[in-house]
Amino acid sequence: MNDAVTEDTLLGGRVRIRQPTDGYRVATDPVLLAASVPAGPGERVLEIGAGTGAAALCLARRIEGCVVTGLERGPDLAALCRHNIEANGLGRTVDVIVGDLRAPPARLGPSSFDHAMANPPWNSGGSGPPPRNRQRARAHVEQGADLMHWVRFAATMLRRGGTLTTILTAERLDEHLAAYTASGIGETVVVPLWSKNDGRPAHRVILRGRKDIRAPVSLLPGFVLHVSDGGYSPEIERILRNGAALDFTWRRR
Repeated sequence: MNDAVTEDTLLGGRVRIRQPTDGYRVATDPVLLAASVPAGPGERVLEIGAGTGAAALCLARRIEGCVVTGLERGPDLAALCRHNIEANGLGRTVDVIVGDLRAPPARLGPSSFDHAMANPPWNSGGSGPPPRNRQRARAHVEQGADLMHWVRFAATMLRRGGTLTTILTAERLDEHLAAYTASGIGETVVVPLWSKNDGRPAHRVILRGRKDIRAPVSLLPGFVLHVSDGGYSPEIERILRNGAALDFTWRRR
């Protein structure tokens, strides 16, 4: 890994992270993911693919007292994640484990988490040449574990009724929903994310469902990220800058 890193902030400065200058860089996805998890104080949350810890730290900062465990395959990113946990003073409630979801560490017991969250790789392994940077390739292209592996592993780790929250490209929504159904995740809510209100299709979707709960899929109106001048919409600004939760209730557009 290139040793060059930058010091950046999230949630209006409430979270500080160190991340590689040339490698996987945090964007809006992990912040929106963390804002979508309905955790409460004292509840246990598993993040699959923790990276440098952005989502875990944002969730722990928003919900004081929730306990977040990150699983990260790359020792380089896990080391940065540990640094960021300590730098934010969250060592008592946030932890990261180096390991692969296909052969999870013994510390991760089945049915032991109230919630799970993940930002799986956007692209399947055969969708084109991977990025040259190894970290970006791990983050953006499936390598050994496909989307079904990610969702089934999360379902195994969840207690009955626990929630799984994921964010992925909208073009893989059918595959995403199929993985939820096959893994016993139901009562799934789909939240589309549009870059702008310009008539183009949604570019991202957030899914949230519950283990062993049978109920139909719900499609919410969704959110527009940017307004016409390029800034964030007021709803997204409250999430990214102020640490607000993403609203999963039905809203009129």
